[in-house]
Amino acid sequence: MDTSWSHCVLIGEIANFVAYMFAPAALVTPLGALSIIVSAVLAHFILNEKLQRMGVLGCVLCIVGSTVIILHAPEEETPSSVAQIWHLATQPAFLCYAASALAISLILMLHCAPRYGQTNIVVYVGICSVIGSLTVMSIKAVGIAIKLTIEGINQAGYFQTWLFATVSATCIIIQLVYLNKALDTFNTAVVSPIYYAMFTSLTILASAIMFKDWYGQSISSIASEICGFLTVLTGTFVLHSTREHDPTLSSDLYTPLPPIYWHIQGNSETVGKQKEDGLLSGDFITVVRQDYFV
Repeated sequence: MDTSWSHCVLIGEIANFVAYMFAPAALVTPLGALSIIVSAVLAHFILNEKLQRMGVLGCVLCIVGSTVIILHAPEEETPSSVAQIWHLATQPAFLCYAASALAISLILMLHCAPRYGQTNIVVYVGICSVIGSLTVMSIKAVGIAIKLTIEGINQAGYFQTWLFATVSATCIIIQLVYLNKALDTFNTAVVSPIYYAMFTSLTILASAIMFKDWYGQSISSIASEICGFLTVLTGTFVLHSTREHDPTLSSDLYTPLPPIYWHIQGNSETVGKQKEDGLLSGDFITVVRQDYFV
């Protein structure tokens, strides 16, 4: 079962990686909510987890929002080389975003995580989301380089290709470390929608700055995309809020209790004599009247 699950996750991540080669991040990232719908439906039929009416409503909202995003998605012009992507990555606007993202991540990792990481969910999830937006940008660059190389335009000779690959690997490792910390510390049903909201919002922002996804689009199309994303976001929160939670065992569940002794005696004189003889401990509870019991 574990091997099959790992294979499914690997296939999904490969498909997600390929999607970034051909479509803008503003389209691919929000559609990640569709995986939540598939998981909920499979859990309903395979794992017998009850999908409540509000859960069905959440699925419908995700589908409607995703449809709106697809219909108004921007058309992307694929760069002709990694050097062109490097030019986009070194423009002042994206450099400001990248510098801000790194500064916020360092503050969260070095200052906030040791102090508030165990109590504030935004700390770990914020690190994953900010670093994740940079991960998507670098992975998209690597994906385009691979696509161009397959088409016969070799990109392995550019140092930018390997730089983007290094950034991708580093960001993925950091993202996975803090995502696992968030999942170990907080409830998955709380982490997932918050992470989706923050990660998707920052990724769309980063892609709009670097690749200019919304350049040339009308105001109505941009507004429709935003409304579609908000609809998907609402559906995600609704769907996760209706998930059934497994009861968790507290750490002191198996802590031994102090011994409690019960002695049922109809004759109070006998009990008194036993107390005087020191046969009863302080934990001994005596029920004198037998007529209290049927």
